[in-house]
Amino acid sequence: MASTARPMTPMDLLKFNPCNLDHLTETYNIGFYLDYFTRWPNLCKVIENGSGQIEAYILGKVEASPFPAPIEPYDPSLKIYQKRFSNYLPWHAHITCLTVAPSARRLGHATKLSEALEQVGEEQDAWFVDLFVRVENEAAIKLYEKMGYSIYRRITDYYNDGSDAFDMRKPLKRDKQRKTVRPNGENIKVDPSEVW
Repeated sequence: MASTARPMTPMDLLKFNPCNLDHLTETYNIGFYLDYFTRWPNLCKVIENGSGQIEAYILGKVEASPFPAPIEPYDPSLKIYQKRFSNYLPWHAHITCLTVAPSARRLGHATKLSEALEQVGEEQDAWFVDLFVRVENEAAIKLYEKMGYSIYRRITDYYNDGSDAFDMRKPLKRDKQRKTVRPNGENIKVDPSEVW
């Protein structure tokens, strides 16, 4: 029986451990997951196999900075956004967590879940999709690059263990001129306090 995607529910928290056993996967408190199920239920999905075992899941959201754009309409090519308001984030989709159980890797689950979130971003006229990934997670970085993501910046000491993260972005149709991405992002280091 083939694997199928479906909405993630609170009951899935009792059976997603095979996905979270990977040392590169962050596990959050129950309240964190419940917040996502409440606020962005259409962006929380699992893929389960024919036996009902969860093989992969994604948590995502669509958001912007909690304050209006300093200059309306928002234009990411304006130098003022790059200098004085580099922390401002326009309407975008965000992959908070995407993980695949080791036994289910290379089956296309990460791509399928990411594309579902990207589609919601497109439907909601988002500028881009972004995600944070550990700099040492080379397999995930290569996968994301293959899917059209690029490194926007490096966030130093982002994770609890002191590891850095890459902020990776994929422009969506609204960003016709690819103004929300840049080359050589791995060389642009920022402090976690600079990331909203």
